[in-house]
Amino acid sequence: MTDKEAGARADRVLALHPGPSIGGDPEPPLAPLTAQAAAEGAIGGSQIDAIIRTLARIPSSVPEEDVRAGEAILVELARRAGPRQIARAGRRLLDKLDPDGKEPRNEDPKDTRPELRFVKHRDGSLGLKARLDLETYARLKSDLDPMAKPHKAIDGVRDSRSQDERYGDAFTDYVRLKTTSRNLPGQAGEATHILVTMSYEDLMNDLGEAHLDLVGPISATDARILACDARVRPGVLGTAGEPLDIGRSKRTVSLAQKYALTIRDGGCAFPGCDMPVPRCTAHHIVFWRHHGETKIDNLVLLCTKHHRLIHHSEWKVQIAQDGIPEFTPPTYLDPTGSPRRNTMHLRT
Repeated sequence: MTDKEAGARADRVLALHPGPSIGGDPEPPLAPLTAQAAAEGAIGGSQIDAIIRTLARIPSSVPEEDVRAGEAILVELARRAGPRQIARAGRRLLDKLDPDGKEPRNEDPKDTRPELRFVKHRDGSLGLKARLDLETYARLKSDLDPMAKPHKAIDGVRDSRSQDERYGDAFTDYVRLKTTSRNLPGQAGEATHILVTMSYEDLMNDLGEAHLDLVGPISATDARILACDARVRPGVLGTAGEPLDIGRSKRTVSLAQKYALTIRDGGCAFPGCDMPVPRCTAHHIVFWRHHGETKIDNLVLLCTKHHRLIHHSEWKVQIAQDGIPEFTPPTYLDPTGSPRRNTMHLRT
């Protein structure tokens, strides 16, 4: 028998039997109902230990009748369940009996100096490391929580993103919303812009990679997605690397066009999506590199998730004869190829 096993048996004995006392009645056992079930042979050692660990964490301020009622629940569960299930039930019991948990060691939380670091990982991915004060943490989480809710199911398919991925998308939208605010300082009197450069051959042949200012190389696909955003200025380079064009007046969506898209689409135009206008960007239906024009009947509002979906999947979008965007799903989703519309936004 190992020291650990011996210690567990000793704790078990002390918990199941009355303890010694000096000049008075013996101390009552920690787990009398568990002791009865053990005497019947209804539960084993690992189950007993799981119950004892839970009972030992219940504060002494909890009334005895509540403790015994909780123990009875755990004992009944132990007759048909293993230690893991008992531990889970024990955590729920503790949440009910002691919702405040253990008292903090310090009455006042430690002051935190906010820190933020931009990180580039070995695999080339980028990230952030941050330490936040309580107020900033609460404000940021309060802002992101409603933005990170799962999308509504479409065709019975639920949002497959993990919670971390949903918060990642929410943070992406959050940064876009904040950087487009007129209340934030810009660069040289302009709103914040991002410069994307790639060779003319790569642009036309849909190959190679682009260079994102302040970041480095990115895929041509990511460059095309970024190029749909009015805050990105595309720079196309010739074979010798000389600038041929840094943006075009018709490349970006004007304020008047954004208002028109707001009235027409009301938010993300993808079927079943309820994302509002501030979290959407204008997407060129016929890509700019394919000579698509920046005009209303070649633009559609899309949220971050569905913007990427259009670029990475077989979903197709077009403007119908009545001027409303329609989306055609891949054949594996709908062999009939019936176009679909978003009916969740009220249009005026």
